[in-house]
Amino acid sequence: MEGNFGPVEQVLWPVSVFSGVIMCKVVYDLTRKISTVHFKGYDKLSRLQRIEWNNRGFSTFHAIVVAAVSFYLLVVSDLFKSGTQGEFVINRKSFLSDTIFGISLGYFLSDLAMILWHFPSLGGKEYVLHHGLSMFSIFLSLVSGKAHMYILMILLTETTTPFVNLRWYLDLAGQKSSNLYLYNGVALFLGWMVVQLHPVVFFSWIK
Repeated sequence: MEGNFGPVEQVLWPVSVFSGVIMCKVVYDLTRKISTVHFKGYDKLSRLQRIEWNNRGFSTFHAIVVAAVSFYLLVVSDLFKSGTQGEFVINRKSFLSDTIFGISLGYFLSDLAMILWHFPSLGGKEYVLHHGLSMFSIFLSLVSGKAHMYILMILLTETTTPFVNLRWYLDLAGQKSSNLYLYNGVALFLGWMVVQLHPVVFFSWIK
């Protein structure tokens, strides 16, 4: 850990984690304000439903950000492609991967705090376990400087989260019979299939 905790990391890690927390707060408030203006049924929701509505707003935003960055680092950049660097893939990392890990830690901390504060309304023990294991895995990869590729592959699975959240929004809004609900379900299924297959595709890509 000492070799991976230099002057840059001493600033980058706390700042990125704090940025993740601030991101959640800002998007939570924006979701509330936008929903109040553009969704007539928002004010009719119960207090806990509004909290979860806003919570899923920053959940969706985080998912889009980390999935996009993960895709860039795994597929677009040369960071993990064979022959581009002398060191083993498991030891490769970058400033951007460190940053996105810190932001994700900030997100998971924020979401876990809300889950525990409103427990079990926003999620039961399985959510606490999921978030705890996620933070532990990201933290270990961050402080060791290893296995960034594998954590990014896991974060790429966040691709399906916006579809899951949209399904919840449409259900709560009474739109289960709408075409959008159907199309979103198809997109969720296809996205899930891609997520399950993407490790095979990726390992073929880096050869």
